[in-house]
Amino acid sequence: MPHSPSPSPSSTSSSSPLLDRRIERLRAEAEAEPRLTGVLLYGSWTVGEADAHSDIEAYLYVRDDAADTFDGAGFLARIAPLELAYTNLYGVLAVVFDDLMRGEFHIAPAGPGIAEIADWHGAVHLPRPDRAVLLDRTGALTRAAHRLTDCPPPDPAPTAQRLTDELANWTLMFAEVQSRGETARAHALLHTVVAPHQLQLLRLLRGSTAHWLTPSRALESDLPPADAARYTTTSRAHGPELRAAGRASWRWSRELSAEAAARWGIRVPSALYDGIDRLL
Repeated sequence: MPHSPSPSPSSTSSSSPLLDRRIERLRAEAEAEPRLTGVLLYGSWTVGEADAHSDIEAYLYVRDDAADTFDGAGFLARIAPLELAYTNLYGVLAVVFDDLMRGEFHIAPAGPGIAEIADWHGAVHLPRPDRAVLLDRTGALTRAAHRLTDCPPPDPAPTAQRLTDELANWTLMFAEVQSRGETARAHALLHTVVAPHQLQLLRLLRGSTAHWLTPSRALESDLPPADAARYTTTSRAHGPELRAAGRASWRWSRELSAEAAARWGIRVPSALYDGIDRLL
C-alpha cells in the first residue's frame, strides 16, 4: 500500500525555513506524480545541518516503464520556477531555482535504482531515514534507507596508510607538473587532490570523522583552530605563492604522516619523502 513518510515537526526543523518549504513542496508534488515511486533526500537537510546557504539534493525514482520519458526539469519547475536546468558531467540533473537555491537530482528507474542503494554502505550516511525518505509507494525505498543508518568510522591504520601514500603520490605529481611550468594544473592539484587527503588524515588523527566524505565541511567548528589555520595557510596557492605553498603543504603532509606512523605503526617511505623534498 502507498507509503509517504510524514516526519514529526521536530524532525523537520532546520535553520533554513526556505529549504523546509521547498522540501515540503517537493513531497507534495511527488505524491501527486504517479510516475514517481520514491524520493530520497541526502545531504545537509537529512542530518539536521541545513542553513540558509544549503542546496537540495535528492534521488527521484521513476516507475520503470516511464523512466525514459520522464521530464525531470518539467517536474521540478512545478516546485518553483527554474533559472537553470542541465545534466552535468556525472549524469545528474542540476538546477537553480528562481530564488538562487541550487539543486541536484538523480533520476533513476525505480527497480534497479533502489536496488543499487545496497552498494552505498559506507559512502552514504542516512542517520534519519524518516527524514530522508519523502515518498515510498512500495516500502522498498524505506527498507533500503534503513540499511544506511550506521556509518562505522574508518579503520585507522589501513586508512592512514592509504592516505599517507596518496599524499606522497599526488605531491610528487604536483612537483613534476609545477616543474614543467603548468602552474594552473599544479594549483588545481594542490587544492582539489592533495588538500582533501590531508584533511581526511587530519580528521582521522583528531578523531573527528563525522564529515569524512566532505572533509572540508564544518572544518572551523570540527577541528582545533590551529589545524584550520594550518590548512588555510597551505591552501593559498596562486601566482608566485605556488611554490612556497607547495612546500608548506608537503611539510604539513610529512608532519601528519609522522604522527600517523607514531600512532598506528604505518610504513613511511623515507627515501621517497626525501626525494620529494628535493624536487620541491
